[in-house]
Parts: sequence; structure tokens; C-alpha cells
Amino acid sequence: MTSLPPPGDGHEPPDQPPVVDTHDDPAIATQIDSVADPTFDTRNERLDDGVNRCPQCGSTEIQLRPSAGLLICLFCRHEWSEARLDETIANGDLDSLQGTTIGSGASDIDTGADSLITMKCAGCGAEVVVNTAEELGARCHWCRHVLTVNEQVPNGAVPDAVLAFKISHDDAMAKIREFAGKRRMFADRAFVREFKAENVVGVYMPYMVVDGKASADVAGHGEVETRRYTKGSGDNKDTYYDADVYAVERHVDFTVDDLTIESSAERADMNTSVNTNNVINTILPFDTENAVKWNASYLTGFTSEKRDQDVTHLQPELEDQLLSIARSQVASSVERYDRGVRWERERLDVHGTRWVSMYLPVWLYSHQQEGGKRMVHYIAVNGRTGEVMGSVPVSHRRLLAGALTIGTFLEGIAIAILVAS
Repeated sequence: MTSLPPPGDGHEPPDQPPVVDTHDDPAIATQIDSVADPTFDTRNERLDDGVNRCPQCGSTEIQLRPSAGLLICLFCRHEWSEARLDETIANGDLDSLQGTTIGSGASDIDTGADSLITMKCAGCGAEVVVNTAEELGARCHWCRHVLTVNEQVPNGAVPDAVLAFKISHDDAMAKIREFAGKRRMFADRAFVREFKAENVVGVYMPYMVVDGKASADVAGHGEVETRRYTKGSGDNKDTYYDADVYAVERHVDFTVDDLTIESSAERADMNTSVNTNNVINTILPFDTENAVKWNASYLTGFTSEKRDQDVTHLQPELEDQLLSIARSQVASSVERYDRGVRWERERLDVHGTRWVSMYLPVWLYSHQQEGGKRMVHYIAVNGRTGEVMGSVPVSHRRLLAGALTIGTFLEGIAIAILVAS
């Protein structure tokens, strides 16, 4: 139990950082400044004709070599990479950010845009239809040239940048096999029987990557314990605290670099009653600073999910993450309040943000759990770092049997000790 003076009776100790005026609005407030030119061009103009040719021999037979993170020509074996995105756009200093600027690949999605686009083959002139809802490349049926969708179409299928796979399929299989093997004893038998690491799939997941400049004000009450004592005895003993209560206010200015936010509504829906796709967030971070300009050839041999969320849809999530960062920024300045600080008012001012859409690489294994509670379990591997996390369905019968066995064993040891004594 705690015995405290009324809130506000105390004042903040003098050795704390300077106090600033707090805002009167108790709710979270957000201010976003305007900017004259909100969009910057990230198109890979070299590939606008839809033909990605090897710079050495001109072949269009190109795919990613994950172990090196490079594109490789399957004809002459030449290897190369697209330019890094941050080297081809005017990034500027984060402290100079103002308003909301958006990469051309992160522009608002036109929900009425047709997924079918017609491309003219640069090799023979034939017209080839590509369904961007399912793929971003096709082969000309006349001259066999490979055509890829590199133009930023309005349905959100083509992002500003892509971060290529660096973990190979074999390495991903080994990591998933190791992860599942450690949990085999109490795993559901259907999962054990059906488990095949070879079924792991490489997927490019859609994200928004955000740079930002913000400031925040937080206000509340902190408590410093002055006395601790007990009353009663035996099982009826209670501990009491006396504490001084102080009004605490903090202001912080900060910037964020490459904050990642999911831009697929289905993946952002963390409904743990039907799936475990939240494991994807546990394999962060990605080295997004190494992302390159868009080239659909990086997707050859992999699948991808299309972005379906615009910047306006993701603003609330951004503000939540920025407020969390602000709280962590001021945490070290309130350590002397040993009974903690209760923040009661918060205000966030977002002075500037820069958004780019990006495909990030994930190796994914899924298992559909049948029975009374249908659940999709996922094991995910970061396609860059190899970080692995997942969910394995548990056999409650085996778990109970294991608990009883351990309990019986411990009980036997206890009895033996009593008999020996």
C-alpha cells in the first residue's frame, strides 16, 4: 500500500533537466507542417522500356544471386547491382526535414487502376500483357525476351526501392530446420509429420521506410520514496510506502532514420487468434540503407505482396512509434523517481517526414493447424541477417505428459530425501 500526498503538492527536484511549458490539451496532439513539393522522383528511367539487359552482353536472362546480393546474367555470368537509393536522391540532413515528402513509388494508390498492363517488347515490337496482381515480369511469346514491370504503375505494385535477399534458400532451410528441431519434443504431431523445410518460400514484403524530425512534450507526476515500513505480523504483514509526488514535464527534439512500417493491411492486422504473422516484426531490423533502386529482376524466383496502404493510412502508426521513441528519449532524465513516473499528457509535433516504399526480403514457412482452433503458424527468417523467429503448434497432450513426468520425478527425489533424513 502507498501513502502519498495529494498530486501536485510537490515540485520537481532542482537537479532535473530544464522544465518547459506543457500544452493544455490532455489528448495526444499532432502538428504536421506543409511543404511545397511533396513528391520526389525515384524512377529507374534506364528500365522504362521494360527490358532489363545485361550491361555486358545485352541478354535479358537475369536473376538474383542471393549469396552475393547481386544480379547475375545467366548467359555471360556478369554480375552487377543497381545503385543504392540513398545515393541517387537528395536525402539532405534529417534536421532540415519539413512537411511530408513522398517517393514517387509511395504515392497514393489508385484503387480503380487496372492490374493488367500492356508492354511493347523492345526486341520484336510484340505486345505482351502482364497481370501485376500476380507477377511483375513476363516473357515475350515471339522473341523470348524477358519483360519486367519497372515503371511505377498507380496500383502500388512497384515500390521506390528493393532490398535484395542475401540469405540463400539452403541457409534459410537450415535455420528453419534448426528452429523447429529445438521445439520438436512438444510440437503437434501433425506439424512434425508434415514439416518439410524445403517448402520455405522467399517473399518480398511491402514496407514504408520513414525518416522524420519531431518534438514531443510529456507531463505527469513522479514519485520519490521517502520511507518504507511494515504493519502487522506473520501472514497479515503489509508493507507501506511514503513518497513525495512531483509534477514532471519534459520536452525532447529528435530525428528518426529508416523507421519501418508495414504497408500491407493484412500483415499489419495482428490477429493472433487466427495467425502468427506478427513474428515478421520480431526479425527486424533490416539494413534498409543498402536498398537499391527498383529493378523487377530482383524478384525473379521469389514472390511478393503488393502494398495496399497509403501514407495517410499509416500516419497513426507512425505517430504511435514516434511517441514511444520520445518516451524512451526522456527515460534517463527521470531515473531518480524510484517509484516511477506516470505520464498523463503527451503532445507530438511532427515537423517533417520523408516516405519511401520498399520491398524487404523474408523467408517464410507456414503450417495450417487443423482441429478445433484453426491457426496458421509461421516461421520467418530475415533475408538479410538470418534472424529467425516463429510459432510452432504445441501438443497439449505431450505437454501435460511431460509436466506429470517431471512432477513425479521431483516428488520421488523429495521422498528419497525425507526417508534418508
